[in-house]
Amino acid sequence: MKPRYCLVHLTNGFCPPPELVLQAAGAGYDCVSFRGIPARTKQSGGFSSSLSGPPPFDFAGDRQMLRQTKEALAETGLAVNDIENARIFPGVDVRDYEADLEAAAELGCKNILTNIWSEEESFSMEQFQRLCELAAGYDQSVHLEFVTWSAVKDLRTAARMLLASGWKNVGIVVDTLHFYRSRVKAEELDFLPVEWFSYVHLCDCGPEIPEDIPSLVKTGIQERLIPGEGAVDIRGLLERIPQAVRGLEIPNPDRMKHQGIEPYIRYCLEQTRAYLEG
Repeated sequence: MKPRYCLVHLTNGFCPPPELVLQAAGAGYDCVSFRGIPARTKQSGGFSSSLSGPPPFDFAGDRQMLRQTKEALAETGLAVNDIENARIFPGVDVRDYEADLEAAAELGCKNILTNIWSEEESFSMEQFQRLCELAAGYDQSVHLEFVTWSAVKDLRTAARMLLASGWKNVGIVVDTLHFYRSRVKAEELDFLPVEWFSYVHLCDCGPEIPEDIPSLVKTGIQERLIPGEGAVDIRGLLERIPQAVRGLEIPNPDRMKHQGIEPYIRYCLEQTRAYLEG
């Protein structure tokens, strides 16, 4: 099967979704991934945006943007692989994401990404199960991404949560930066259901593993490398989950500014293909 490549929104995080579709199509990607679900809470506190990069767009709250995005998808023939991020954090009630899931369904999106920022396990599990139930009503799956500076930091913790949830419409998003920096071994994938891994986020990084959160965050949203440029054995990982859509999440504002936005997006795809398929 020919690999499918997806442009993940964080690569050009400030770009409006309709424009991102055109950029992805022009560069030769097969599909796109949107940052289209804001953190929603009715209580004080909530999720700190400093941990996640540019603010997400709001498909549910901006019908004009939703319509323009549908038009761009129809014009280019691209599909939406996933939409993020239905975050679970203190104070959230995931039922407030229902309008977001409905908007995702309008775009033909079957995959919803979540990650977890609450250290209270019972609360996190309750909200995760509730999100799975909500997504099932739209024929969607919920994909948990483990992040090295979140409450679910590694593959084993994510897998335990999926197994304990009791829901079938679940998956895990492997981001190769977090995979490497949480010291996960590729062999760990062999013991998990292959259907959990329908898409991945690909990037590279240097061999050093920072221990402090500011350094982890800085690399995650500003200094990712293109696959093949760093220390991550991305080939070895993909050999175990070859069916996964290959999402390129490579935010690096300095390189993008130097090369230009569209040339950078195209270069990321060309270099990744050369590394993985050449």
